[in-house]
Amino acid sequence: MTVKALHDGKDLFFLLQVDGDYAYAKGNNNKCPSVALMFPIGDHATYHNMGGCKEGTNSCTSKTCKGHEVDMMHFSIGNAIPGRLYGGNLIDNRDGNGGDRFGHLVDLYAWNPHCRYIDGIGPSGNDSSAQNNWKGAWWRTIFTDHSGFVEEDSPYGSDGQKGTYLFEFSRPLRTMDRLQQDAQFTISGSSKMAVAFWYPVDGNPWHGSGHFSINCDWIPVDISPGSSMLSPGGSGDVGGAIALLFSVVSLCISVFVGYRVARPKGIPFTPVGTTMENL
Repeated sequence: MTVKALHDGKDLFFLLQVDGDYAYAKGNNNKCPSVALMFPIGDHATYHNMGGCKEGTNSCTSKTCKGHEVDMMHFSIGNAIPGRLYGGNLIDNRDGNGGDRFGHLVDLYAWNPHCRYIDGIGPSGNDSSAQNNWKGAWWRTIFTDHSGFVEEDSPYGSDGQKGTYLFEFSRPLRTMDRLQQDAQFTISGSSKMAVAFWYPVDGNPWHGSGHFSINCDWIPVDISPGSSMLSPGGSGDVGGAIALLFSVVSLCISVFVGYRVARPKGIPFTPVGTTMENL
């Protein structure tokens, strides 16, 4: 998996590239590739066990799990048309939650794998101002129709074809969250992140805890301030203007995808009992 990120002073942008055979089953998210990004919010939020709060499903709340909050974005492509934008939309945002009824690119928060909720919903409080702050799309290098797909074109390609999955995401550096459900990013500041990838190996549906990861712990993310290549008087060529807009690459990682087949030593692991499809 290759992960790249940059910011333009207002939004963060992420690009994920994963090589592999093409797999797609319309309407069945668990038989299609799926990706997630995770960021710590609370000071005690751990990579392992998705925040690491030890409370159970019936006892996890914003008080009992305070400090273990993590922010998540999850994109399942079973109902998403390649090249189309999904995530935050007027209908779901009007309802005050982080859902996406069109393409399942959802904005989540969690304290552990069993206490995972869509923004604006859950025991931390229903907030009518909650939003899905993410937008994203997916593509595949084998696709030859660049004029745009429609739903009737599914499955868009042939199973087993070699190529690369491309996922692009963006969200604001800062959001209006008031309930510790979104990570907040500051220019010149630093954060951490994790990236997960689900794939229907041998055509079998994936399950929540059976994911690939770019690392077995948090990866540091530095939001660099960058510098302008324009002169003080505002003159400059087009190249300088582009350099100003995308002046910083805050993260560029190329690592092999490692499959998590055993829990790390000394760190308890609890399988996810529910599927990501239910969120």
